[in-house]
Amino acid sequence: MTTNKATKYWISVASKDHVKTGIKAGIAQACHGKAAPLKRMKKGDFIIYYSGKQSFGKPEKCQEFTAIGKVIDNEVYSFQTTTDFCPSRRNIAFLESKDISILPLIDELNFIQNKKSWGYPFRFGFFEINQHDFDLISSQML
Repeated sequence: MTTNKATKYWISVASKDHVKTGIKAGIAQACHGKAAPLKRMKKGDFIIYYSGKQSFGKPEKCQEFTAIGKVIDNEVYSFQTTTDFCPSRRNIAFLESKDISILPLIDELNFIQNKKSWGYPFRFGFFEINQHDFDLISSQML
């Protein structure tokens, strides 16, 4: 017996420069190339990228949602990017969207329980959100 599973919604954290590179390639990477987070996603799920920083390893803040897309298959695969880095990836159909600040949304987002320490959930790098939060963010981005 097969069951239809409900669509899930995910947040992944990456610097804005890395997100924009991923959009061009049509791929998602998470948590410095780890496969485990990507394996939690299924075809038809949605992913939103949050970028705390403009560029990887640099201090300039971004604090924006910078991409939104749909998982298009169930394959997690490795891709050799350099001689010493072979991250896991997922194929994503990114939607045309605009980058939006998180700041005006903090009070309305359920996944941010402590509004004073709103950045805390992003420390996990990858996590599921509910449909309310997805709808709120995507309504501003699309």
